[in-house]
Amino acid sequence: LNHSLALKTDGSLWAWGENGFYQLGDGTFISRSAPVLVGAGFAAIAAGEYHSLALTADGSLRAWGHNGYGQLGDGTTTHRSAPVQIPGFTGVAGIGAGSWHSFAVKTDGSLWAWGDNRLFGQLGDGTRINRSSPVLVGGDFAAIAAGIDHSIALKTSGSLWVWGSNEFGQLGDGTGTITTRSTPAVIGTGYAAIAARYSYSLALK
Repeated sequence: LNHSLALKTDGSLWAWGENGFYQLGDGTFISRSAPVLVGAGFAAIAAGEYHSLALTADGSLRAWGHNGYGQLGDGTTTHRSAPVQIPGFTGVAGIGAGSWHSFAVKTDGSLWAWGDNRLFGQLGDGTRINRSSPVLVGGDFAAIAAGIDHSIALKTSGSLWVWGSNEFGQLGDGTGTITTRSTPAVIGTGYAAIAARYSYSLALK
């Protein structure tokens, strides 16, 4: 929400901004007005409302910050002031963070989700149950993006899938704002890139 992450070409990860829930990952809860070093050996980053994710060069995953809904994926609901590894979770190719939920796409195309799922089914696993460890959503995925309580994903075929809250029509499925989806629904094909934030979505054909 009020913090930023940056990844350098040498794999070092830097963070700045609000730090009340340890979302900067520097071991403190002190807000920073200039970048501070979090660690090295990283390949990708994602920022949620008050939590952060980072993919390492070897395909493992680190998370830190607010964890009240299990959005760090370490099997607990304990806040973390520095990066912790999601145990037994490797082979990750891409990551995404919503406000209170998180995703990872593995190299085999499988999509995994964890965190807040109570009201809108934004994890996509067909339940309304919070998850503190990754659960499988489906396969053949290439990219993931998430807003405050909705999610969108791109399959390797170029088809676009959506789920979660549709309060403002952010799912783009034409069903109206009363529809909530707890499992992915396809809304089109021929897409190449996606993005989502808060209560809106974007897609590039």
